[in-house]
Amino acid sequence: MFDSIGWGELIVLALAALFIFGPERLPHLAKDAAAGIKKLRTAISGVRAQVNETLGDDLPELRDLDLRKYHPRTFIRSQLFEDDEAVGRGATATAAAAAPAAARPRDRNVPPPFDPDAT
Repeated sequence: MFDSIGWGELIVLALAALFIFGPERLPHLAKDAAAGIKKLRTAISGVRAQVNETLGDDLPELRDLDLRKYHPRTFIRSQLFEDDEAVGRGATATAAAAAPAAARPRDRNVPPPFDPDAT
């Protein structure tokens, strides 16, 4: 818990609190801080129990859930290129024929079609 704060810093903080709040108010503040931490722990354990009660058997599945596949970039990429991957794996040629010509890869040895009326 105190990995980033050393003992020297804790002593400096305690001395600063002693000078700022004074010796008569410091025990009351420490007591109030301890009560606040206790309430926070109780609230956290209550939330944890409520989540366990609500999710029940689904909780282990959610712990193993890979959220990277729901990243917007990954989701869009899978939706756009899912058919291309199926064609590459030996799916029917109808999916490749149904794709527009601009989306299909072109053979580099074959020149593009020439339309004399367009130029």
